[in-house]
Amino acid sequence: MEPLMRLGKEKPVVIFAKSNCGISYTIQTLIINFGANPTIYNLDQHPQGREIENALLGLGCNPSAPAVFIGKLFVGGANEVMSLNLKGKLKPLLINARAIWM
Repeated sequence: MEPLMRLGKEKPVVIFAKSNCGISYTIQTLIINFGANPTIYNLDQHPQGREIENALLGLGCNPSAPAVFIGKLFVGGANEVMSLNLKGKLKPLLINARAIWM
């Protein structure tokens, strides 16, 4: 759990993804289209990827990728991020985290 929480709190937006996952790519694109520059860790290429993936599963993120941290807080997976976006709450989260300015 330690590597996950440490990495998740490094930057305003952190996405744990898998390099061959279309949903991971979609969530990355959504956040980038707001103007954010997320830090992306591909679990299938990270040296501690398996340990991080198990920690994400422990947080209830199933499937484990994508998993998103905004403002040092665990937001959740694709369903949670898309739901926030549809409710108009994703952009304010990104602004509060200082990931975007407007």
